[in-house]
Amino acid sequence: MADATNHPGDPVRDQALHSLPARPLDAIDRDILRILQKDGRASIRSVAERVHVSRANAYARINRLIDDGVIRGFSARVDHERAGQATSAYITLKIVQNSWRTVREQLEELPGTAHIALVSGDFDVLLLVHMPDNRTLREMVLTRLQAIPEVLSTRTLLVFEETDLDPGPEAPEIR
Repeated sequence: MADATNHPGDPVRDQALHSLPARPLDAIDRDILRILQKDGRASIRSVAERVHVSRANAYARINRLIDDGVIRGFSARVDHERAGQATSAYITLKIVQNSWRTVREQLEELPGTAHIALVSGDFDVLLLVHMPDNRTLREMVLTRLQAIPEVLSTRTLLVFEETDLDPGPEAPEIR
């Protein structure tokens, strides 16, 4: 487990962390998360000043949040249209019962996949994709998604406009 904690995003590490109880976060931890979600490039000094702790304390807290799996990594927020992915869609899938892991592995390989969630309700999986255009989206749905044997049906919902919201103070969002 010690080696696994050094590699955020590693499936072995993630599985080991999920077997441990979650450590409660205090107000300073939540403030640190909020700052890093808005600016993942914030310096330790900047974070420490904004939460009113020493740099050593801020550094230790951030490392603990990473080691505990609360912070899963750092990334850039992308304007998909400016990055050549002008078409975004949520795709709902109904899948064969007990095929989630197999389907997830295949969905992870699809180009443009941004988010995959196993959900409850009228469908089983919610997939967010970003594609260059509608033609590419159509081809991906009709030739790639519907060719997965465990996928029983799909429904595509085009995204006309998106707004990223900053996480609230009580429920920090970790992406």
